[in-house]
Amino acid sequence: MDHSRRSPLADSSLALLTKGYAWLPDRRRHASGPVVRTRLMGQHTVALHGPDAVRFFYDEQHAERATALPGPVLSTLFGQGAVHTLDGHAHRVRKGMFLSLLTGARAVAGVVEEVTGEWDEAVSSWPGRPSVVVFDEASRILTRGVCRWAGLPLADADEVARDLVAMVDGFATPGPRHWRARRARSRAEAWLAALVEDVRRGTATAPTGSALDTVVLHRDADGRHLDPHTAAVELLNVIRPTVAVCWFVTYAAHALHRAPDIRERLREDDTAYAVAFAHEVRRFYPFAPFLGGRAVTDLHWQGEPIPSGALVLLDVYGQNHDPDVFPDPYTFDPRRFLEHPPARDELIPQGGGDRTDGHRCPGEDITIALLRAFGPRLADLEYAVPAQNLRIPLNRMPSRVRSGFVIEGIRVPVRVATS
Repeated sequence: MDHSRRSPLADSSLALLTKGYAWLPDRRRHASGPVVRTRLMGQHTVALHGPDAVRFFYDEQHAERATALPGPVLSTLFGQGAVHTLDGHAHRVRKGMFLSLLTGARAVAGVVEEVTGEWDEAVSSWPGRPSVVVFDEASRILTRGVCRWAGLPLADADEVARDLVAMVDGFATPGPRHWRARRARSRAEAWLAALVEDVRRGTATAPTGSALDTVVLHRDADGRHLDPHTAAVELLNVIRPTVAVCWFVTYAAHALHRAPDIRERLREDDTAYAVAFAHEVRRFYPFAPFLGGRAVTDLHWQGEPIPSGALVLLDVYGQNHDPDVFPDPYTFDPRRFLEHPPARDELIPQGGGDRTDGHRCPGEDITIALLRAFGPRLADLEYAVPAQNLRIPLNRMPSRVRSGFVIEGIRVPVRVATS
């Protein structure tokens, strides 16, 4: 019998905060069996890894999400009462609302059109500025584009962008970033709850078919409309993940700086390569370290027992850097996805399983399409990268390029400047 199952398990909460993304892969390398056993926040925890584990984790007969998400994450990233806290039929009905909004060629194209329009307009003004911080600019561009697509009026796009970024930036850490995220969520929820009430009273208008209109009209599994607070939470869960693409846009700029040959390839207007580049950015760079569920009954995984009620983790960062899944995983090379398009449960930066009835992010196609559009646009820009801190610390969750990626001396290609 594994020694860790006979001895009390030490709590790893502090080690997780200290090591960040490296914590679980390190534990897995030193584990004597196919699972990692530990405690997090005092809870018996079992961590799984690999494509087979993805399928095991997303089976509702094995793990549920409703009781697994810690309060600090709900109070910052997802919101109380969010779709992420539901399981079974209730989850499928609420998830259907998101699928109707965020999947399909028309929905994806609508978001991309609005956001890239904002990008092209903003970039045309960059040559007149001494420098630009890509992370900050991308967050504002994404906010303006997705809110216009969603039918949400913006009084101050910069403030909304800061709040949406703060919710993501503070979800996995204690201290100032966490409290900033909670305050940002409170402001955003109050804004959108009031807007929902105004639409229902007839003092504001929701464009037909927009995200605002869809959420206002949605009926849950119990046949009732969402209360204003829950409607606000779910509107944020439509727009916040799109704005979080600013992390990946900045990572894309970082990748192009490190690999000029990739920049030249992206300039060739090769759609397949641009898609492969989007996948590689999502695979290579850190975002979600792992996902959590709770065992709904006594389970077994590859002969290892998982007791009912245990916290079950799915190792996301470790799987995306597993040489058995992605050869030479610490080399950034989009060509891997030209030769081998990602299988559903291999590449899991935004979750695994079936998005139609599971918890995989319904906006994944939008993320890929936006990165497919932004990669060539970044490659087309001419700019200098001044001395700055380009580190991406793995002990910070979520990590990000320290400097935000500053560029200067910007020259815009004619096709963008005149579009």
